Amino acid sequence: MAADRLTVRFKLEDGREILEFASAGENALAVARCANVPLDAPCAGNGTCGKCRIFVEAGAVFGERGKHISARDWQEGYRLACQSELSGDATILVPESALAYQNQIRVADFSSETAQNSFAVMKRAVMSEKYRSEEIFAEVAVALDPPTLDDPKADRERLVDALSLQLGVPAENIRISMPALRKLPAVLREAGFSVTALLRKEQQLKEDIYLIFDVTDGASVQAGLAIDIGTTTVSAALVDLKTKEILATGSAGNAQIRYGADVIGRLIESAREDGGRRLREAVAKECIAPLTEKLCESAGISPLQIRRAAIAGNTTMIHLFIGVYANNLRLEPYVPAFFAKPRIRGYEADIGIHPDAEILLAPSVGSYVGGDITAGVFAAGIARNDTFSLFIDLGTNGELVFGNKDFLMACACSAGPAFEGGEISCGMRATDGAITACAIDAETMAPAYLVIGGEGQRPAGICGSGLIDIIGELFKAGIINAKGKFIREGERVRTDEWGFTRYIVVCPDDTITGGEVYISDADIDNFIRAKGSIFSAVRTMLKAMDFEIDMISEVYLAGGIGSGIDVRHAIDIGMLPDIELERYHYIGNTSLSGAYAMLVSDLAAERIEEIAGGMTYLELSTFPGYMDEFVAACFLPHTDLTLFARRCK
Repeated sequence: MAADRLTVRFKLEDGREILEFASAGENALAVARCANVPLDAPCAGNGTCGKCRIFVEAGAVFGERGKHISARDWQEGYRLACQSELSGDATILVPESALAYQNQIRVADFSSETAQNSFAVMKRAVMSEKYRSEEIFAEVAVALDPPTLDDPKADRERLVDALSLQLGVPAENIRISMPALRKLPAVLREAGFSVTALLRKEQQLKEDIYLIFDVTDGASVQAGLAIDIGTTTVSAALVDLKTKEILATGSAGNAQIRYGADVIGRLIESAREDGGRRLREAVAKECIAPLTEKLCESAGISPLQIRRAAIAGNTTMIHLFIGVYANNLRLEPYVPAFFAKPRIRGYEADIGIHPDAEILLAPSVGSYVGGDITAGVFAAGIARNDTFSLFIDLGTNGELVFGNKDFLMACACSAGPAFEGGEISCGMRATDGAITACAIDAETMAPAYLVIGGEGQRPAGICGSGLIDIIGELFKAGIINAKGKFIREGERVRTDEWGFTRYIVVCPDDTITGGEVYISDADIDNFIRAKGSIFSAVRTMLKAMDFEIDMISEVYLAGGIGSGIDVRHAIDIGMLPDIELERYHYIGNTSLSGAYAMLVSDLAAERIEEIAGGMTYLELSTFPGYMDEFVAACFLPHTDLTLFARRCK
């Protein structure tokens, strides 16, 4: 081995150890990525987020301290991986905070009110009889004569001939999948030649073809998997395809986040050597496959019983998931490789389901308006409404759709990852330990907050809905001004050695990590740009059609920001239009709801394709006046206070 070849041992807090070789001078974050160490790096290694925090237990790791590591922590051995270089063998402890995006897979508790509401939204997407009555698979029990020396017909032909007679269709119109053929000899003999064939009717060249998808010794669960691939979070629902009942739901952090919190960072990574493979495996093998296994374990079935899947996600996520070159999405004229992809099979996806399972992908309409939006618009029902509705998906990206049954216009804005806690000092996704709501006393500046995880749960950070509340409360209390700058001093408002001022939400003794949970002026500035992009997108889209804000009858809020969003605070800071609160409706993860509809109904899948085909895409970056709207919206609440007359009285 070369003399400058180094040995790096990564020790994770769950007890795992990962050994990797490196070269002298190599970046510690790059080495961690090569070793598939799940190290959080929302800023893609630019040193701005402070999330890739590591502890050097032994060895030589050099770099500059920067504002995210205190002098005390630096002395103890804490470093930022992206700002550190290796000069010798090292043992590196990866703390729980750096594993935040992948620290747990959450499986919903069916008894909770939140879970029940989520299921209700999904089922509402397929309430009409034409969707509910569809059968995806048919189970046909068939008894065969065992082979003899006088009747040595092959197993496949014996089964096909029997089904042909029983169904009244030509034998040449019955085919068998390779996984079913491989298990056929054993199943026939174990079951005494009385078996159940699972059939899927498909149309090819105007003929009905019956595919023998599986062969079992009796009726079994026909499971399906609906998936929403979000930039930050992946959510899934395990479904009984016969009853359309939801067996389990869950979510996990998208492991691609170690390559960047937003799609641009990941697109850049995908263009590097072998980058596409790394990103595909991060979401498929490291995220979806274990999430699927956990859901199946909860429901008491095997992942191989998943016969069908439907996936919705933004255009970038779907390209990266199936391993299609995606870097052109970020380069003018922003052209994707495809909008609607032919159905693929389980063996092509590496997510641990039946290898011949059919996988449906929700169609996209633009480089930054993907299948998560077309699926979401179907689930929200705005394409059926007579009145004008505004659909806003608030996640790592901001996508909006305005219209009714006669027309739909869509656009996307570069909100960045702030709504899901990315590039916020103490930001995190909406999981246990996240502050999801907050009120601040105007006189004492003391906060009162709610934390996900129930009574006794100590705070670890702040999720999107908590950020909206805190900034709204800081502004209302006169602690920050319209530019988001601190204008009051006090015990909870402090300035560090780098000149950054912060508001301390939770003191170190009361947190999980032993450090402060705070929001800084830099965080507020990031968030103001994110909220400004949403409101300016609304204004620009309405102006393009010569509509006024008061013409919006209903606003449907969807996406990863969480059901805890306080619309009043969102209006107070100028993120959402100032209309009556009764017009706002939070409808959960509509991307997952739309994927569920596609999963259980071919008619619903066809309707989603129709919605995508009829949607007009507005490219904001080239639309006259958009940048003026954006600059005006980067204040609290806005430079034009008449737009928020109701809230500013």
